[in-house]
Amino acid sequence: MVSKESCRNEIRAAIEQLSERCLHSAAKWAGEQLVGIEQDPSNFTPSNTRFQRGSSSIRRRFSTHESISTPQPSVGFSHAATPLPEEDEVTDCDLYYLAKSYFNCREYRRASHVLRDQMSKKSVFLRCYALYLAGEKRKEEEMIELEGSLGKSDAINRELVSLERELSALKRTGAIDSFGLYLYGVVLKEKGNETLARASLVESVNSYPWNWNAWSELQSLCTSIEILNSLNLSNHWMKEFFLASAYQELRMHTESLAKYEYLQGIFSFSNYIQAQTAKAQYSLREFDQVEIIFEGLLRNDPYRVEDMDLYSNVLYAKEACAALSYLAHKVFLTDKYRPESCCIIGNYYSLKGQHEKAVMYFRRALKLNKKFLSAWTLMGHEYVEMKNTPAAIDAYRRAVDINPCDYRAWYGLGQAYEMSGMPFYALHYFRKSIFFLPNDSRLWIAMAKCYQTEQIYMLEEAIKCYKRAVNCTDTEGIALNQLAKLHQKLGREEEAAVYFEKDLERMDGEGLEGPNMLEALVFLATHFKTHKKFEEAEVYCTRILDYSGPEKEKAKSLLRGIRMEKTGFPSMDMEHFPL
Repeated sequence: MVSKESCRNEIRAAIEQLSERCLHSAAKWAGEQLVGIEQDPSNFTPSNTRFQRGSSSIRRRFSTHESISTPQPSVGFSHAATPLPEEDEVTDCDLYYLAKSYFNCREYRRASHVLRDQMSKKSVFLRCYALYLAGEKRKEEEMIELEGSLGKSDAINRELVSLERELSALKRTGAIDSFGLYLYGVVLKEKGNETLARASLVESVNSYPWNWNAWSELQSLCTSIEILNSLNLSNHWMKEFFLASAYQELRMHTESLAKYEYLQGIFSFSNYIQAQTAKAQYSLREFDQVEIIFEGLLRNDPYRVEDMDLYSNVLYAKEACAALSYLAHKVFLTDKYRPESCCIIGNYYSLKGQHEKAVMYFRRALKLNKKFLSAWTLMGHEYVEMKNTPAAIDAYRRAVDINPCDYRAWYGLGQAYEMSGMPFYALHYFRKSIFFLPNDSRLWIAMAKCYQTEQIYMLEEAIKCYKRAVNCTDTEGIALNQLAKLHQKLGREEEAAVYFEKDLERMDGEGLEGPNMLEALVFLATHFKTHKKFEEAEVYCTRILDYSGPEKEKAKSLLRGIRMEKTGFPSMDMEHFPL
């Protein structure tokens, strides 16, 4: 059993070791989890406990999620403890400190040069890591020089070959530590050798499980549940964070939420867990829950920008213009040159209908980070709104290049080709999107509409798609209405009546009115009269009389016919006698 105090001590030591190796993002992540462990109020300052109290309301409100039945541990995890590695001696500490200073100033080649003769594992890692980042920096510069800030380029990191040669030699001789294995995995991944990269990263996290960067790289290589299950991972509590994140990327949102609920047994106040929970809820389209979580996060951490672009997507979907305006203003004042900030501001302008300005901010986000996936997708949406189909297709393709599992980009491509009058291409991309998100009714409806086009006209396939949409909880009721109409078109009156009745029941339940309701009432009244079910027909006819227009006259005619058939005499309504 791993206790809270044990986790706390492990993370404290890991933060020092990660910071020493300039793995700043991993150290930041570890720091957030350290503060996320519930503290003893008697041993800490009011500011610490106040920070945690700010998170407690979110945890309480979310922890009752009905679909999660995983038990929470009250005091610890049933995981094996991994001993903290001892730091190896650096031959010349002064040189290491100088190299570290150069590294922190982004002078990577100077840092690497300073450590050229140092042979400790710590020095070797920092030298190779600095060289890798120097190559990445030069690659970005070449891409901008050759193709512009958003152009495509074949530029590569020219340090990968020498780094692979050196790190593989160190691995063969056993002169490499877990950090070196992490970097070796990154290099192999960049060179396209995913199998060896996975093996190296697994070895790294098994020997040193506190490096979140290594887990993140490993997760990016787990593109299927089969690959994930094949990993031979040690039973450490960090593995739970990895699995929760991996499940989310693999669209196993219920499993991911269960893992995060379990982790809250120790990390009760982790902002990271709350943000990841919000992401899973967003994928499940539970926008009210997501809004509650993000509101709490901003109260607790008012200058947070990370993940706030997702919050802006929720506000956009809910058309909460005032709240989105406030959020955009807030991040603009906090850090306007973050990709997340630019996307939030872009969403605000999009909601206002100012699509050109929205595109400008999405492009700015991509200039700051060309691999910022949501910016490409959102920019594609804007181009669709502007009827600029070629630009939309290009934006969506760039998103797919970054993440081939992003269903939104595939769906966007389908929409763009549908707008271009190319339903076969649209159908192909809608199928792709459904492969990655099979439980979204919108995707099934989009595919059904392709089957209904004149070029394809496969109505039976369209019916199958609409049935899947109904099973996926089509909240807008499009699928039921279309199923009724398609069966009517194919002469299947009984099936059409069933779906019209279901659609009518849905509209009554939601208190809706409109042409779809009137259409259903007219069909059902006619259908039941034809089949001599006069009582049901009269009910529907009576409801139609509340409307004006030709449908009302048709209902009167049907009622006259019903009474004639029931009595054998013409209707004696006064309005039929001439004055």
